[in-house]
Amino acid sequence: MELMVLLNALVTRLLFVLHSLIGVWRVTAVKKEPKYWLLALLNLLLCLETGLTLKFKQGRGYKWFSPAIFLYLICIVPSLWLLEIHHGTQYCGNEPGAVQVNVSNQDFNQSRDSSHGSEGTDHHIIQTAKVFVNQLSTICETVWTLALHQTFLLLLVVGRWLLPIGVEITRDQLSQLLLMFVGTAADILEFASETLDIEDVRKNYALINAILAVWTWSMLQFPLDLAVQHIGCKPSASARRIPSLLLCRYSAELWNIGVSLFIQDGPFFIVRSILMGHFRIFNQMLVFFTAKNILVVTLQLYRLAVITLDFRATVLQKSRKGEVCCCPCEPYEARAHPTGHQENEMKEFVAFPPKEESQAPSEDH
Repeated sequence: MELMVLLNALVTRLLFVLHSLIGVWRVTAVKKEPKYWLLALLNLLLCLETGLTLKFKQGRGYKWFSPAIFLYLICIVPSLWLLEIHHGTQYCGNEPGAVQVNVSNQDFNQSRDSSHGSEGTDHHIIQTAKVFVNQLSTICETVWTLALHQTFLLLLVVGRWLLPIGVEITRDQLSQLLLMFVGTAADILEFASETLDIEDVRKNYALINAILAVWTWSMLQFPLDLAVQHIGCKPSASARRIPSLLLCRYSAELWNIGVSLFIQDGPFFIVRSILMGHFRIFNQMLVFFTAKNILVVTLQLYRLAVITLDFRATVLQKSRKGEVCCCPCEPYEARAHPTGHQENEMKEFVAFPPKEESQAPSEDH
């Protein structure tokens, strides 16, 4: 096993565990009940996955799916749910950062003066660490929750970058995937922060749960790598069907369209439309992001129509030439006499001939 592969695999999972433990610590501090430390036991799943990956995959990733990312979601999402439900119990001033820095510097100076007469630096380091932890504890809850959301999404992108890739995915595909994740993470953060920060939403417990459910649903796209990988198709009898050929050629594009319509922009649009239509909640940012979701969904449907028409034109062209392609994403194999079942499927798919052929004048006139 390569040293860098082993190091990347362990360091990335260690970052996941540390971040999830910080989330559990914040839940315990907010709820003031030690029983919430039991949430830290979820990290045992990530430790088990680490051992299995090192043993069977030599630290490298799997095809189409990242178990480490999925288990990280399982570890951190419950803590974020509890923090959002328990939101707003601490007061945040207008300038929390400035106040916090002044207090931190004052405490730090006191700590340095108290340890000035000591013989070693151990006492000074311990006192400084205590001051730092105390200052972290005084940060208001809303700032902590937003910071956990932001670091969570950033760590998803950075962690996917650091995780060793498998032999099925190339570095070019990984770079494309990371760029998609950055844009996706920004949209998800906007959805969670903009909708949950509305005062009328905070007063409705059912709305909070619904928004968090949609937010959790949108996070499920991160463990999957289907956005940059094409499904390999073999020239079998079942693979020659028209839907299978379409999926074979445009698998990555169809996955991106499906994610946008059913996992991200579609659900986001539904939630924001309910907020404006049913609950009469309006503000400038909510209207803007709703319009953005409408635009994205419309463009994705337009892209789906373009893909379908392009595929239909390709099949029509090949059927005219008497060729049957086993898979449009692989080299075509010319066959002078296609089978009857294949010919019937081609005729059904291109049932409407082009306008110029159907309206061509006859020779009698």
